[in-house]
Amino acid sequence: MAKSNGLFGFSFGTAVPAPTPAPVLFTMGRKEEPEGGTEEKDPVVSLNDTLGSKEVPSALNDKKETNKAFSFPRLSPGLESPWRVLKWTEEQRTTLMKNISSYKPSCTEAARVLLLGPVGSGKSSFISSVQSVFNGRVTNRAMVGSFSISFTKKLQFYKIRSLRGQQPDGLVLCDTMGLGDSAMTGPTLHDVLSVIQGHVPEGHVFSPVQPVNLSQTLGYRKRPSLEEKIHCVAFVLDAVKMSSYHGSLSSSFQQLREHISELGIHQVALLTHVDLVCPETAQDVTNVYKSRVVQAAINQAAALLGMSSSYVVPVKNYSSELDVDHNTDVLLLNAVDHILQLTWKFSEEGPF
Repeated sequence: MAKSNGLFGFSFGTAVPAPTPAPVLFTMGRKEEPEGGTEEKDPVVSLNDTLGSKEVPSALNDKKETNKAFSFPRLSPGLESPWRVLKWTEEQRTTLMKNISSYKPSCTEAARVLLLGPVGSGKSSFISSVQSVFNGRVTNRAMVGSFSISFTKKLQFYKIRSLRGQQPDGLVLCDTMGLGDSAMTGPTLHDVLSVIQGHVPEGHVFSPVQPVNLSQTLGYRKRPSLEEKIHCVAFVLDAVKMSSYHGSLSSSFQQLREHISELGIHQVALLTHVDLVCPETAQDVTNVYKSRVVQAAINQAAALLGMSSSYVVPVKNYSSELDVDHNTDVLLLNAVDHILQLTWKFSEEGPF
């Protein structure tokens, strides 16, 4: 796998100058050939392929597959037993809330978790949904948009509070600009790694033409403390868009993961909007771990990111609801608890 050459070696969102012959430029949505080159469309990984369709060959090997919009596969009966076990009781909800509220890392005041994902994947909605659970009502703490371009433009830190008026818990969720799908959108790989290493201050506005650097970034931290660094990265993917993500997205994500791993940072993935791809889950969220469609989407997300499916957890964000729901709370809290298990490893063991 190619190594980054630092500031000018790789870009998620912008074409960067390079000596001739010009290399292929990577974006989150497609490969772009240098001017005069021959463009070849990347394969699209289809959820129906994961479900075992015999009519569509493997998307990773067939270069002739065309881009397809998401469609529900033919509904089949859910699994007789859940493929993951999650208790949906009020006792479980209370236990998860207590575990999260009492969490305190041993080496820092709070664990910082960076959310990374394509535009519109649900990063900001997840932050607002988690805070809604503890508020007992749906709130929009992180500004949420519904545009094709990233609504979040700057780096923002959200300290999760279990009770109003009290000190925040030991968890900080970090929201940033969505990874772009065109030549001039999204932060560069250099910017993402600078955030993880703690060089970038809160409030920094990302620009594809102005990378983070010591001389031009206001508040740049030359020697960040452990408190200012990221302790876990959570990738966020949209289950509805799994079939429209291009094959080049996989290589981009896996290259990013390689660099993050070199920094010793643990990683997890959140699969949002699972209720929109599975009617049974939409009717009753407790069906999420019985759903073949959700299971297939999780396996596909794991393959896209190059990680084990055990590190991918489904979530249902609050969107149109006015009141919180017990079962949705449990699913969200379970995801946060999964993240905190990895931040605990960082706190106790340090970077792996």
